[in-house]
Amino acid sequence: MRVLFLGLNYTPEKIGTAIYSTDLCEYLASRGHSVRAVVGKPYYPEWRIYDGYRGGGALRSTEGDVNVTRVAHYVPADPTGKKRLLHHASFAWHALWPMLRHARDLRPDVVVTVAPSLVAAPVAALAARISGAASWLHLQDFEVEAAFATGLVSPDSMLASWARRFERFALRRFDRLSSISPEMCAKAAQLLRVEQDVYLFRNGADVRAVTPLERPSLYRERWGVTTPHVALYSGNIANKQGIEIIVEVAKRLAEREDLTFVVCGQGPNRQNLEAQAEGIDNIRFHDLQPRESLNELMGLATVHLLPQRADAADLVLPSKLTNILASGRPVVATAHSGTGLAREVEGCGVVVPPEEPEAMAAGIRRLLDDPALYQALATAARDRALERWDRISVLDAFEARLLDLVAPGRQAG
Repeated sequence: MRVLFLGLNYTPEKIGTAIYSTDLCEYLASRGHSVRAVVGKPYYPEWRIYDGYRGGGALRSTEGDVNVTRVAHYVPADPTGKKRLLHHASFAWHALWPMLRHARDLRPDVVVTVAPSLVAAPVAALAARISGAASWLHLQDFEVEAAFATGLVSPDSMLASWARRFERFALRRFDRLSSISPEMCAKAAQLLRVEQDVYLFRNGADVRAVTPLERPSLYRERWGVTTPHVALYSGNIANKQGIEIIVEVAKRLAEREDLTFVVCGQGPNRQNLEAQAEGIDNIRFHDLQPRESLNELMGLATVHLLPQRADAADLVLPSKLTNILASGRPVVATAHSGTGLAREVEGCGVVVPPEEPEAMAAGIRRLLDDPALYQALATAARDRALERWDRISVLDAFEARLLDLVAPGRQAG
């Protein structure tokens, strides 16, 4: 099968969509399929093009048996709503010619694209149409609704009206749609307003690489952590994402001499978050760590922290949840009961109301002070990762659906 992939985020970015897009492409290549990927130059979560990738030209390489073309795009240092739109539009523009060239030369059987970036999705649909290929759009999040929920775009603005119309237009250009949670699949079907299946493909965890650590993490000595317990947040530190609650929770648990808060991540809001935490002795900050050290990092946590804004719980399912569960540690997540995030966490962690620091602090106390509950949830977290989130099982199912979509007479090795 010949596969043409379009996606903004790709390795060497360490978190988020890049991990799953890279895994998909390299997995398909390892299965003997011919895979070409048109992607952006790495910039996330720092919102700055990585050293070694700067400059206006495209970069071409072969990585994991995937033919990769990295195109230039605008990256704002301060990613406001309008600047994000320009960011995505510039990626779509610079990806257009490479996608059309690959569509002509490769004659793909299927064109797969990932949102974000939804703005670039019509480029993938066009490449599929001119090459006669099938098309697949995989939704990692709903960018339009998430922009409203986080205040980046006013839902009553002209930009919002245009964005809603564009979102529906883009979704209807594809033969198949998929997303990462049942709630997000239902949301996509609602936006389509037509009878079309939306397939569920979760973000898989490498449950063989991330396992419950039975000894002290190497990060304890490396970072000088001496308390018995660690409450860990690892990931993007973005504006208006709800992460500020961690500082307030640390204040409320300052009397506990057995607990250290660790925030491990980068992003546009980190400097502000560190300023808010000034003078608080039980919280510390570190940069994102290499992927090969992920198991050590996940194993540092006694409990994982997963803050989420109230109005985003069914629009974005945090990708970090996969490795949290695989690590066999309970998570304290902020979400309203009945939301997609709450359903994923219930039974293997503690769900508390969003944007309520005292509720999150109480959830942490409950886990640390009740060993029997802690052990039951820790075991359930690992079991759930094995049941729902195994990377190989997810990728096997995705490949099978792609093969079903592509007419047998058109498949090529």
